[in-house]
Amino acid sequence: MKEILSKSTFGTQIWVAEGIYLPTQNNDRTESFVIPDGVQLFGGFEGHETHLNQRKPTYHLTILSGEIGSPILEDNSCNVIRTQQVSSATIVDGFHISRGYALERKMPMGHPNRSGGGWYNDGSNGSSNPTIRNCFFSENTAVDGGAIYNNSKNGRCDLNISNCSFIQNIAYSDGGAIYYDCGITKPGKSRFKNCFFSRNEGQNGAAIFNYNTKGNDGLTIENSQFSQNEALSR
Repeated sequence: MKEILSKSTFGTQIWVAEGIYLPTQNNDRTESFVIPDGVQLFGGFEGHETHLNQRKPTYHLTILSGEIGSPILEDNSCNVIRTQQVSSATIVDGFHISRGYALERKMPMGHPNRSGGGWYNDGSNGSSNPTIRNCFFSENTAVDGGAIYNNSKNGRCDLNISNCSFIQNIAYSDGGAIYYDCGITKPGKSRFKNCFFSRNEGQNGAAIFNYNTKGNDGLTIENSQFSQNEALSR
């Protein structure tokens, strides 16, 4: 699938059948599924469908996994998915995203090797605004943003996340599920709708850590549930 993504252009729609997909067949932990701007990625197909509405993501699990090495986490991909300066026309819908491991503490703040085990979204010096729907993020680990890290340094990230679950993701610093760097000069306007956060852990921001030094972030959370998330800082 990674090769298909690398050749895809704006407006391409990719249907992915059930199964487990890895970002690389070697042991390079910096490899990820890199989704180009405007590409629409849909999971949950059995393989015979002819229309998008025939898929069933709940029954036909389509897993993007960072488990590229042995069963231990330490040799997994740092980021399962990466996006950089993409528009809202970039869609990921119907995937289980798991087992990313970005825990290289010596890297500077915001570096992908320590941020966003499940998804590293880079809007630095520009903007990156992917649309994420019907996805399940679990067992992703990072220093910051266990499941998702949004890098808005000198830029902007406006996420639109709906019908997604974040279960048992861990940040050893901030943002057990999501670290949302709102940007200093261009505050974002992200939206979470019909989402579920459970058993995520972080030192600060058990589920979501929302960082903005200017006090204007525009983050909206609608019809979402939070259960048994734990912030360890006392």
